[in-house]
Amino acid sequence: MPETVEQFEEEAFGKAYDARLMRRLLGYVRPYRALAAGAVGLIVLSSLLQLIGPLVTAIAIDLFIDPAGSEGGAVPTQLFSRAVIATGFELEPVTGLTLLAAIYLGSLCAAFLVLYAQGYVMQLVGQYIMYDLRRDIFGHLQGLPVGYFDRRPIGRLVTRVTNDVDALNELFTAGLIAIFGDVVLLTGIVGVLFWLNWKLALVTFAIVPLLALLTLWFKVRARESYRDVRTKLAAINSFLQEHLSGMSIVQLLGRERDTRERFSVINDDHRSANLRAIFYYAIYYPAVELITACGLGLIIWYGGGRVLAGALSIGGLVAFLQYAQRFYLPLADLSEKYNILQGAMASSERIFRLLDRRSEIVVPADAYRPEEVRGEIEFDRVDFAYTPGEPVLNDVSFRARAGETIAVVGHTGAGKSTLTNLLLRFYDTGAGAVRVDGVDVRQWGLSELRRSVGMVLQDVFLFSGSVASNIRLGASEIDDERLRWAASEVHALEFVNRLEGGFENQLQERGAGLSVGQKQLIAFARALAFDPRILILDEATSSIDTETEQLIQLALDRLLVGRTSLVIAHRLSTIQRADRIVVLHKGQVREQGSHQELLAERGIYHRLYLLQYKDQLGADAAVVGGGSA
Repeated sequence: MPETVEQFEEEAFGKAYDARLMRRLLGYVRPYRALAAGAVGLIVLSSLLQLIGPLVTAIAIDLFIDPAGSEGGAVPTQLFSRAVIATGFELEPVTGLTLLAAIYLGSLCAAFLVLYAQGYVMQLVGQYIMYDLRRDIFGHLQGLPVGYFDRRPIGRLVTRVTNDVDALNELFTAGLIAIFGDVVLLTGIVGVLFWLNWKLALVTFAIVPLLALLTLWFKVRARESYRDVRTKLAAINSFLQEHLSGMSIVQLLGRERDTRERFSVINDDHRSANLRAIFYYAIYYPAVELITACGLGLIIWYGGGRVLAGALSIGGLVAFLQYAQRFYLPLADLSEKYNILQGAMASSERIFRLLDRRSEIVVPADAYRPEEVRGEIEFDRVDFAYTPGEPVLNDVSFRARAGETIAVVGHTGAGKSTLTNLLLRFYDTGAGAVRVDGVDVRQWGLSELRRSVGMVLQDVFLFSGSVASNIRLGASEIDDERLRWAASEVHALEFVNRLEGGFENQLQERGAGLSVGQKQLIAFARALAFDPRILILDEATSSIDTETEQLIQLALDRLLVGRTSLVIAHRLSTIQRADRIVVLHKGQVREQGSHQELLAERGIYHRLYLLQYKDQLGADAAVVGGGSA
């Protein structure tokens, strides 16, 4: 997918409501449907409790504060009076007011407890859903082929697991459920208002079209401004990630001032976008207050006239004013909830697009899972291309018997590292087959195949954690004794013991603070601790000083015995004692043989050897020439 399209999808909003996506989202609610149903019940109960206050106020005014001016009072007052008469009690004004105040206070306390319980339950459901979603996304990412990560920025995949999942949590805790609660409350208020006085109810709703038009205007503007803010924020994050990672280059070339000025431009764009968003909010909410104030004014004007005409009680008018305020507030908040719903739909679309991504690496149901691996490797007429039409390997064939050490050399881009990607089945061949123990790797179980192979790369990746955890990688079968043995065999034990805490020394991200050689020694200990039948060394000693290289070479001379090893290196000094050397050139096997055999052929390997040792050979020739003279 083109980068511009991916960027657009990253920042674009989805539909406000997509039934297909919502059904999939509700699938994550299903395990917690009892909690969700309880939350819905609490919402209905809280909405009913919020209807009590104004009714109690109307009864108190009409029955006890101004009974003469109310002439029977509103409908709830009449119902309350009949209920009191039916009990046979006579309520004094003070006693009646005390009772109604207690009912009012009780409804407030009950509403508080119900809202607290509702909020807690919904947050609980939201956290469970976020946990399940993140678990599924991360588990799915682990099953995708390496090629998927090669073609996509890791930052966007992290966003799927963090920001997009948070947006869905907001949907369930503050968006969808809140909208449902608002609808229940609004429906209840509309019903009560028409029950009290249908004419005044129509007056109350007279400002709703104006409020709806304002909300529609704000929704469109806020959507555009919010998208603009997100786009500018993404630009800031991208710039910061790139330039903080490359800070050494920025400082080396003295580009601090230019970089600071470029950041200032991007930062100013983000500030301007935020100011535009603030402008729309600054207009919207005061305008809502103005319109609702006009609505309350209409109620007072028309309702007051009805009170003076004796057609409406004072308590009924006060109740209308309280209900109107509770009616207008949810309407004003609908635009915010609309943005939450829309953002959540966009996030869910991106999440489910990722979850629907199927791995090209398919493991057959009857996969080959041997109890013991011999370690034979065979590449049989293998073709491969990362990009169609741009072949990397062409008709590559060679074989490594169990216990052999095969070295692969060639210029950069010849396809050496691609061999390991195909052997470990990070990618599948375009043609031909890669076999381990005579079985095509496409027939192997992935875990069995990869457990049988140990690999050390030039760019060692160490995780945050202790030295021991970086060697074990969670394998409980590697005890302390084996840990120390592996470190000792690759001559890492000495420097590990010098670290504060030894094997429990906490490493920083990517092993910051350790030298390149120390990180590679830990990687060697990691590979050897798992005792693989096949060992791959991909430029593993190219960045190590001569002394450390000699120590590792001594360890390898002993430890490679009995293992099949595939050694990929530019430095020919590390592979001269290999059983066989395979020379790759432009994706093809051009030469095979021992070090001496290939030198005698005076082909590609001979030229590589001369290029690498020309200074030393020239010095040796000068010494010989001087001695002859």
